[in-house]
Amino acid sequence: MNKEELISLIKVGEGLTLELKEYIGHNLGKNICAFANAKGGRIIFGIRDNKEIIGIEISNAVKSNIQNFARNVNPSLSVDIEELDNVLIVNVPEGKDKPYSVNGQFFLRIGSNTQQLNRDEIKDFFKKENLIQFDGQANKQFDLNKDMGPEIFKSFLKLANITDNLNKEYILKNLSLLEGEYLKNAGVLFFCNNIRNFFLQATITCVLYQGKDKVTILDRKEFDSDILLNYNCALTYIKSKLNTNYIIKSERIEKLELPEEAFREALINAFVHRDYFSNGHIQVDIFIDRVEISNHGGLVAGLKEEDFGKVSLTRNPLLMDLMLRAEKVERIGSGIRRIQDAMKAYNLKVEFKSTGFFHSNLSETSYLNNFGENFGENFGENLS
Repeated sequence: MNKEELISLIKVGEGLTLELKEYIGHNLGKNICAFANAKGGRIIFGIRDNKEIIGIEISNAVKSNIQNFARNVNPSLSVDIEELDNVLIVNVPEGKDKPYSVNGQFFLRIGSNTQQLNRDEIKDFFKKENLIQFDGQANKQFDLNKDMGPEIFKSFLKLANITDNLNKEYILKNLSLLEGEYLKNAGVLFFCNNIRNFFLQATITCVLYQGKDKVTILDRKEFDSDILLNYNCALTYIKSKLNTNYIIKSERIEKLELPEEAFREALINAFVHRDYFSNGHIQVDIFIDRVEISNHGGLVAGLKEEDFGKVSLTRNPLLMDLMLRAEKVERIGSGIRRIQDAMKAYNLKVEFKSTGFFHSNLSETSYLNNFGENFGENFGENLS
């Protein structure tokens, strides 16, 4: 960093990734911890509250002390220290092994403040960072004998090419779906007789509108069975509402106005990658010019915008594994590319957006990979 960059940073002032301090105090470990749990950032020493540069005394002992603060964070961290005249700049990377704590306490950078997390905030943080996975949690309300649909289970075994003459508990255990005597949530979503008894948010709603907006509803269906039946019903619903072109060559060929592969993959994406901790359901909106498929949950923690469609990380690995076994997913990480390729083959374009929701827009309009900051809020208003 040069002097001009430093002055520019100071003028902008403290925020999510910048802390200005007059001297090194005992709270440094908390600040480092908070930045590591967020997006990383800089701590600049030698700056007064009024943004006046006064500098500090810099020595090897001072720099060693700062590294000690970082090493005392759990898990241990390493920070990069820069000197510019008599100003000391500590660069804290975003942590790769979240969450981080200091003396058993968790801190997070929120705006321009370092905030200690309470119990509920820690739980929310773990969920956001995908450190607590919904599909892998044991469901103690589910009764394997009363609540499990035998025909649903048998149908899955056939799809997955698993022999059905084995003990049910043995199969579930080998699918990593049992924790002690309890079925995990992924198994509940796949094999439950009535999903509403356990997860109201596991339904999918399909709506057909007149025109290009949500003013007039022509038809509406809600599906609340097991996850595979919900997927198949939603797929059938979309196909039934799309127009069909007939191409006459050597034989008559039916062609839907949108490629089936595209909305099939978008549906799978919604079921597998959605945030099941959220109370919202999957939504399919069909307009005269487009199909929109939306689910709660933005990009999975650790997935960068520039890696979207190239790198595969899943919020629900057990669900993904079951979908792979049921041959509903062809290859992990190929879904977004397959949607794009299918739409391109039709000379159509696709739009993806992700903030609080993940939103796939299959239409004849402009192509865009846009991760707009206001999308989640605006789309939430439209749903309500």
